[in-house]
Amino acid sequence: MKLKNIAAATVVAASLIGLAGCSNNAGKTADGKTQVVVWHNSTTGDGKKFWESAAADFMKKNPQVSVKVEAIQNEDLDGKLQTALQDPQSAPDVFLSRGGQKLQDMVEAGQVKDLTDKLSDDVKIGMKAALASQTLEGKVYGMPIAALPGGIWYSKDLFKQAGIEKTPTTWDEFTQVIDKLKAANITPIALGGKDAWPAAHWYYWFALRECPAKAFEAAQTEKKFDNSCWLKAGEDVNKLKDLNAFNEGFLTTPAQQGASSSAGLIANHMAAMELMGGWDPGVIRDLTPDKKDLADLGFFAFPQLDGQKGNPKAIMGGTDAMAVGESAPDEAVDFLNFIAQKEYQEKYAQAFSTIPAAQYAQDIVENPALLEVLPVYKESSSVSLWLDTVLGQNVGNALNEGVVNLLADKGTAQDILKSVQSAAQKG
Repeated sequence: MKLKNIAAATVVAASLIGLAGCSNNAGKTADGKTQVVVWHNSTTGDGKKFWESAAADFMKKNPQVSVKVEAIQNEDLDGKLQTALQDPQSAPDVFLSRGGQKLQDMVEAGQVKDLTDKLSDDVKIGMKAALASQTLEGKVYGMPIAALPGGIWYSKDLFKQAGIEKTPTTWDEFTQVIDKLKAANITPIALGGKDAWPAAHWYYWFALRECPAKAFEAAQTEKKFDNSCWLKAGEDVNKLKDLNAFNEGFLTTPAQQGASSSAGLIANHMAAMELMGGWDPGVIRDLTPDKKDLADLGFFAFPQLDGQKGNPKAIMGGTDAMAVGESAPDEAVDFLNFIAQKEYQEKYAQAFSTIPAAQYAQDIVENPALLEVLPVYKESSSVSLWLDTVLGQNVGNALNEGVVNLLADKGTAQDILKSVQSAAQKG
């Protein structure tokens, strides 16, 4: 599944508020208000405040509605959501959606609302590219709120300290950067291996570089991993492991929780680089001592590999979006459309230190690292969703765990493929 030119997406949603009427079976509070339960993944800082503030603003304009905002730790969200959606009485009304097979599974289970006819013509046209990540068989199931291109985030101060004058563009240059950082007693790469998916990101990116477009697309759409490039991607991960570039104890290090997480190591200048998506600047900011944007944070695209078959301008990323549960009251759609307005696109981008899904709101971006991302994003040949998102819970988890096993010396590159193929056969 490929998303092209998401950065060209615009949101024109102000006219949407009030499109949906009251639901006959909506949940009610003790004082008779229609209740809308919102699940998001920002448990601290400005991100958490954004959701609380947006809910308060919405309730002022819609006094007949009570919006209950619940923050769920990112690493727990998928599992809790999967369980909650089994019972309409416990399911949230509005929740985070990243598209891919995970969204497909929810659609097939009848757990998410079709939003196609609830969007204005302006939104359908203006958000066409961004909506692709939430569109299945011509129907829209989520409203994008942020564009999240991936790549390597780094400390300019630590690079300077190690005598590194420019960011690497090739793998040979990247390994030279690692050597210089190690010589300066600086940990080159922060990795939150405890959460599995950050480790697997390295495999995703190697595969994006190694695989021809048809092979990469076949894996995403048909779960076929028969091209030799998939084995080579695993071998690339193994070579990276042998460089001893990761932080000590990386297999037990979380990605985003606390100062000792991989993002925390960047925030506190205890490691120089991290491979991560476009949410990283906001996560890093919340882990700095002063809770402000890391002044020396920079960004560069994943390096090119010798003999690679993938498009050199292909990147990995996607969008964060909010979906609406099938049993949710219509006021849940009103709330989703409310936060899609320009004012809230800008507030969301500021709160999360990220790139808004709406192109017209991108002028709000001031973070220097994010400004370095934009040209890479806009000039990309394609933007592929994260592989575990595309492949779904079972196959995606098998892939992530296989990469962790390789890094822990408990498996091989071939074992990764065996695990993935076995999970794909089970469906």
